[in-house]
Amino acid sequence: MPFLQQHTRKEADDAALVREYKETGQLEVLAALYERYMDLVYGICLKYLDDDSAKDAVMQIFEELIAKVKQHEIQSFRGWLHVLARNHCLMKLRAAGSRGRIVTMDEEGFVESGPFFHPDNGNGLEDNLQAMERCMEKLPDEQKKSVDLFYLQEKSYREVAEITGYDMNKVKSYIQNGKRNLKICMEKK
Repeated sequence: MPFLQQHTRKEADDAALVREYKETGQLEVLAALYERYMDLVYGICLKYLDDDSAKDAVMQIFEELIAKVKQHEIQSFRGWLHVLARNHCLMKLRAAGSRGRIVTMDEEGFVESGPFFHPDNGNGLEDNLQAMERCMEKLPDEQKKSVDLFYLQEKSYREVAEITGYDMNKVKSYIQNGKRNLKICMEKK
């Protein structure tokens, strides 16, 4: 079966499970849906938290889902869950203060997790997150959309090309240039 059909079928299956959970409230249905993405959620949490905290976060995120799935209109469960998991981790970091980890720029120019900047230099989690958001907003639309889909929503080059309608070579160029522009913007901060 071609990749696009598999991907579309999985999203359809996810949507059916979301509907069933909203209608019945059965935790088994939600658990079956969440189980498909536990590795993804754990990987996201590891970007921000240590191993034990990441494991705890995976369970806490499931507990959040019990209410939040019923409250939201979810188009793509995987993408929505990715954002929920990231936000959960960022909120934990904000609550923890300087004892946590922060999103920083790596040597290739994009985000990775690492220790917080030293408090004496005036950088904090909130400042860095706001700077990253401002820098993303400054990117040209094609770069912003491509970088967001590729890194934040973890889509492949092919998926980004299919979603945006951009040529595959353009997608690669937009992502590479977007990474470089984000690095330059963050270094100016």
